[in-house]
Formats: sequence, C-alpha cells, structure tokens
Amino acid sequence: MLDRRLFLHLATWLGQWPAGPGLHVVRSHRRARPAWDGRLRPAIAVAAPDCAVLSVPPDRVAAVRALVDGRRWEKILPELPATVGLPDWTTHAGAFRWSVAPAPLPDVGVWTAPTGPGLPPWLRLFDREVLVVRDANGKYLAGAGIKRHDAHGHELAVGTVPAARGRGLARRLAAQAARRVLDEGAVPTYLHNFDNAASARVAEAAGFPDRGWTSYGVFPR
Repeated sequence: MLDRRLFLHLATWLGQWPAGPGLHVVRSHRRARPAWDGRLRPAIAVAAPDCAVLSVPPDRVAAVRALVDGRRWEKILPELPATVGLPDWTTHAGAFRWSVAPAPLPDVGVWTAPTGPGLPPWLRLFDREVLVVRDANGKYLAGAGIKRHDAHGHELAVGTVPAARGRGLARRLAAQAARRVLDEGAVPTYLHNFDNAASARVAEAAGFPDRGWTSYGVFPR
C-alpha cells in the first residue's frame, strides 16, 4: 500500500494521483508558479509501473496532450521544453525513490544556515538550514539540502567535493536528512538521473530502494 504521505505529496505536487493505467497529462497551477528555489518547473512527471502523471500549466495541457498521444518518453522528452513554451530549457529523466525507513547510518553533518562560509552555490539556493560536513580546518567537504515541495513530500539533494568522495559521507548525509524529513511529518524523496551510478549507490545505501518508479521534467539550465 502506498504511504499516505507519498500519496498526498504526489497529489499536491503534480495536481493529481493516481490517474489509472497509462500516461495522463494533468493541469496544475503550481507549474506556472516558482518552485522551492524561486524558479519555474513547467513540466514534472512521476511514473509508477502501472501509472504515469505528467503535470503542466493549465494553458499547455492541450498542446502537451497532442504531443504525448501514445508516444514513448524517449520521443516526448526532446520536444517537451518547446511544447511548454521554453525551448531553451533542458530535461530530466531518472529514478524516483522514497524512503520511510532510512538506513541506520551514524549522523555526520551539522545543520547550518545556507549563508555559511565556504558553501557551494547550489547549497545557497535553500532558504532553510542545510546539512554540512567540514574537515578539521573548517573546509567544506559535503552537504545536503531539503527541497520542501509541499507539506507532504521533501526531496533531498546531496553533494560531495571530489577530494572527499569514497568516504561514505553522502549516504550518511542522505540518511540523516531523511530522518529529519520524517520527523517533520513528510516523506523524503530522492531523484537521480538514470546514468548517475554514484547517486544510485548513495540512494540504495541510505535506504532509498529502487522500486521501478521514474521521474521526468523540464528544468532551467
């Protein structure tokens, strides 16, 4: 049975869930409003093994439905940015994971303001505390942020500097951040591109199994 928090997240974030077998294009005013980082996400899709929902702005529904028309994702994605009115934007295709039981890995990071010294630009996009690992000299090594899409589902973002990879920092940060999300009453989600094997390993080790769900979308470059 689908976790209730995940169901509520998908229904809120996409505008509808589920929608029956096949791919369904649904309208959502959220696609025309700034997302967690102040930028638009004009097309977002989540696909379970038996159902897929593609969420787009209300004024683009007809055009996107005409684009889909029984086609496979490989054919849809290249044309999706232009169909939602943003031909210069890029697309995402990858795994959609979630966890209600993060791996019991020891905490490794410290929650700190995203304006802290030495943090990479991607962590500064967050408007709440981020989870950070530093070395003995205070130099940034790894970090995690929480994308609070709605009250029910929060997506994790994790990164490690090249010199600190291979130490298990990312998986511990992901598990630690996931526990915080669950404490807040939401379900933690984890998305990664299909070709990102390192991120897939982090997800598995942190307690985010691959259930065969996928995600697609149009994003700013």
